[in-house]
Amino acid sequence: MLSIVLAGGKGTRLSPLTDQRAKPAVPFGGSYRIIDFVLSNLVNADFRHIVVLTQYKSHSLDRHITTTWRMSSLLGNYVTPVPAQQQLGPYWYQGSADAIHQNLNLIFDERPDYVLVFGADHIYRMDPSQMLEQHVLSGAAVTVAGIRAPLRDSSQFGVIETDGSATVTAFREKPTQARPLADSPDEILASMGNYCFSAEALIDAVRADAADESSVHDMGGSIIPRLVASGDCEVYDFKDNVVPGATERDKGYWRDVGTIRAYYDATMDLVSVHPVFNLYNLDWPIHTLPSPLPPAKVVHHRSRMVDSLASQGAIVSDATVERSVLFPGTRVENRAHVSDSVLMNRCFVSESATVRNAILDKNVVVGPGAQVGVDEEEDLARGFTLTGDGIVVVPKGLKVGL
Repeated sequence: MLSIVLAGGKGTRLSPLTDQRAKPAVPFGGSYRIIDFVLSNLVNADFRHIVVLTQYKSHSLDRHITTTWRMSSLLGNYVTPVPAQQQLGPYWYQGSADAIHQNLNLIFDERPDYVLVFGADHIYRMDPSQMLEQHVLSGAAVTVAGIRAPLRDSSQFGVIETDGSATVTAFREKPTQARPLADSPDEILASMGNYCFSAEALIDAVRADAADESSVHDMGGSIIPRLVASGDCEVYDFKDNVVPGATERDKGYWRDVGTIRAYYDATMDLVSVHPVFNLYNLDWPIHTLPSPLPPAKVVHHRSRMVDSLASQGAIVSDATVERSVLFPGTRVENRAHVSDSVLMNRCFVSESATVRNAILDKNVVVGPGAQVGVDEEEDLARGFTLTGDGIVVVPKGLKVGL
């Protein structure tokens, strides 16, 4: 087995969080980066030959992988970032299929029988070994992981159609109209962006795609439809995946956090009383490198922290924090009020300040008495990003009211 994680997209819909970093490097859940979820799924399933293809603004992502995802090389295990190298000419990746084509040397060096190609920017738990087992038994060229999604959202996904069996009869990339499932007229089977290939089939497919000047050189837009047309594509239904420690509530959870709204909603789920996604499933842990900081601390009898997560080194001092996530090293000072917000690493909310419905990127300082998410005109004047549906995003390192 060789696992290829595609982490080279621009992530423009998640701006300004992606203005200085790749989308898979965006912090999530108080302690993690988005890419930690796919890498944890692979490693937990004992798939430990992993390359991560990177391209745009990849420095923090490369650093996170090399410092966090170190594994013993005694048995040949590795997780390694592979930046775009222009091996086949003076051009960057033209799409996800071209990214694999430009790195076929990785497959030739490893000589695997099967290749997993997974996306890097989703929040979920999955045991990919079960998908591989179905793929091997089927003898197909590729198996696509599918998840049930509302019919009304078909334009956001690659839509998989079948003949009632596992054989894929059509794959339509983000159609405005889609055929619903036979057993559920309000749902479609959406591609998760996770694929299991027989190695030779993947090599042949990306080579043929590279020679096609009309192709968009994308996995979902080019490679999968090509293999569907040859009758050599099957679907793996994510609802059949059994993850150790999962409950009926979080079974089948999968979120594309590609927009500010989706990122915010997935984060707010974590602080609910009964979150859908359970960070505390220790039978299938999400791995990351813990910050070398002391435990979180809440001090003074007037402090109030409710329905929130606080990471290592966070300090709440005589302040109120409600329905929020505090990343490592964050401080909330006297009489400050933080609610429904995400405060990334080393944010500082000064005395009597107010932060509401906001995402503060790393190293943001909110000055004494300053407000974020209270006055829309004031937020716009200060250069914040407003999503139009009530969320305010403050870019990295900004000093508010100082």
